[in-house]
Amino acid sequence: MNFTSNFVRIFSTYRTMAEKAMAQLSEEECFFAPGEESNSVAVIVKHMSGNLRSRFTDFYTSDGEKPDRNRDSEFVTEQDTVQSLKESWDRNWAILEELLQQMQDSDLERTVYIRGEAHTVFDALQRQVAHYAYHTGQIVYLAKMIRNTGWKTLSIPRNGSEAFFREMMAKHKPAK
Repeated sequence: MNFTSNFVRIFSTYRTMAEKAMAQLSEEECFFAPGEESNSVAVIVKHMSGNLRSRFTDFYTSDGEKPDRNRDSEFVTEQDTVQSLKESWDRNWAILEELLQQMQDSDLERTVYIRGEAHTVFDALQRQVAHYAYHTGQIVYLAKMIRNTGWKTLSIPRNGSEAFFREMMAKHKPAK
């Protein structure tokens, strides 16, 4: 198994899911937060972008928490637009994608640091998959809540499990 290509697929899945959810929202809806202690989709996107840049720039040679990162500022979006956030999102996902394109499975045993703590590359990538899955779920949940009956599902629609199962079984039916 090629673990590196598996990481490419997993990160791509979460990125795509978040983007499909965001595409269903208006600019105003992207900045909606359901409560004072809640984050908007815009805030989550800004935070994920900052995290991507910090973790994956100079991945092998510098700590994953860069000294110039101002994490707290990632939770303030008054000066941002959906366009500026999308540009940052794309630019910072590209850092990870370029790293993964160059990575070999043998690199997964190397040591990298995040906030001074040693991780194997494999563990650092798994840590980030979990982090991005968490935030992607938040983005999807917020978008689904905001769109409500106008939501276009990103997975199996309600009351569609049986049909989906039959379709998958037919698709993957073993050859006789």
